[in-house]
Amino acid sequence: MPAARGRFIAVVAAALVGLAGCAGMQPPVAEPAVPATPDQADLQRRAQIRLQLAIGYYSQGQLKVALEEANQALQLVPGHVDALTVRALTYMELEQPRLAEADFQRAMRLAPGNPGLANNYGWFLCQTGRERESIEYFESALKNRAYQSPAKALNNAGECSTRIKDHAAAERYLMRAYAYDPNSAETNTNLARLHYSRGDYQRARTYAAVAIRSEQAGAEALWTALKVERKLGDNTAAGGLAAQLRRRFPDSREYAALLRGDFDE
Repeated sequence: MPAARGRFIAVVAAALVGLAGCAGMQPPVAEPAVPATPDQADLQRRAQIRLQLAIGYYSQGQLKVALEEANQALQLVPGHVDALTVRALTYMELEQPRLAEADFQRAMRLAPGNPGLANNYGWFLCQTGRERESIEYFESALKNRAYQSPAKALNNAGECSTRIKDHAAAERYLMRAYAYDPNSAETNTNLARLHYSRGDYQRARTYAAVAIRSEQAGAEALWTALKVERKLGDNTAAGGLAAQLRRRFPDSREYAALLRGDFDE
């Protein structure tokens, strides 16, 4: 799922590199701390190094190498929740959903009630055609008062509700996310897509314009704005957005759709 990875943003503690850029993903969650012997502490340290490498390779799209590093971390510490989460994400990208689900389920058994993990698993369900089931996990994350990134789960719930055409629920979730950050590229893109799917192209344009002004705007924001301008008949604006998409994201799924003329993508 190359497009999905582009939508993840995740960081393991403050010191680790980003895990690719999507609305969806939360930082991998650490298992509860337990007293460690010197040998165990060394294993944990080595596993953490492998985990950092796995995240770095994942963020660069080097998925097979990322998988190898996550496996190495898990050989050192079999119950490492962060490594299980990264491996699950990597399996998602490699289109091996059964293996991804097994890792997510194991991680949730090891870290029950963790809201970030609930959000991640919900996104996995949404990406694999189980959108209705995913909402339960986003709601679980949102109910946890310790959850530090509610806008992520709200955006995910909004997008997944849009996919099943529950537009009223999608708007409720996305407007709650909007209240956290009215300038969020992710939230404004999702609102633009929602109103586009409803045929309300003027409102879609309003949100798309905010999204593409953000430094965090990606191919999806540009593609959404381009489709809106086509619907509104502004071919000059659409052409400018197409040029930006070609210049900035030539390898994106969205640019490939543009070259095919597939504006339903």
